[in-house]
Amino acid sequence: MRPLQINSRLLRDLPPTRRYLIGVSGGRDSVTLLHSLVDLGYKKLIVCHLDHQLRGRSAKADAKFVEKLAANYDLDFERGSTNVRALAAKKKMSIEAAGRDARYKFFAKIAKRRRCREIFLAHHADDLVETFLINLFRGAGSTGLAGMREIATRRIDDVDLTIVRPLLGLWRAEIDSYLREYRLKFREDVSNLDLAPLRNRIRHRIIPYLEKTLGRNIRQSIWRTAMIATEEEAWIESITTDVGPKDVDLVVEKLSALPVALQRRAILKWLREQNITGVGYESIERV
Repeated sequence: MRPLQINSRLLRDLPPTRRYLIGVSGGRDSVTLLHSLVDLGYKKLIVCHLDHQLRGRSAKADAKFVEKLAANYDLDFERGSTNVRALAAKKKMSIEAAGRDARYKFFAKIAKRRRCREIFLAHHADDLVETFLINLFRGAGSTGLAGMREIATRRIDDVDLTIVRPLLGLWRAEIDSYLREYRLKFREDVSNLDLAPLRNRIRHRIIPYLEKTLGRNIRQSIWRTAMIATEEEAWIESITTDVGPKDVDLVVEKLSALPVALQRRAILKWLREQNITGVGYESIERV
């Protein structure tokens, strides 16, 4: 059986002998990532699973499935639980955004306790395309359009968590093929068919409509654009590390001396460092 074509360059600096976290929901993507990494010799993975308390018995069954999966691979297992609906209401954000925040806080907590700062996540090429379109429709700038990177560091509370996405160059169809080839079991999340969340509407309605209307597969083109935006954003960051505030205050005189593009970038960085969520164009312009 052929192995999954994971980016070998990405894993070069992540030797299998070290310990890593891996986020596993029990769905097809994370099950594929877990199996492929174990197949590559990663035997010290810590399987992390968060119950979002959104799906009742199904969520509990997901957790048991992932716990059993970790045991079958002889891996450590960490389980958490967060009332994501209540969190979304409290912070006035979408269920998806609240779930994402809850997961990263959970991962950071485990990373700190386990003294392990890298985590593998199973985002793939289709996720990248959908995220790019979501951010585009919301009017994001280049920073937002470069939303997902193969490797990135995210500060959560007092933890710098390194996020590694080995499947970002692989498509959902390739993952499905891998699951069939190895006859891997996974948990199907029926909420993925719910058209209320924007991501699901983009996945099931908007992209198929655009492809039918244009008469061609647009996913590859959008993926390339997103990857170019990501690489350009990384380059811009590397040459503007000295731009922006060095402490908790924004200095108006220094900020106003910068070009408008760098002003926006400095303000965005500052707002994020203050743990402000939902930062958009209007927020930055108000500052």
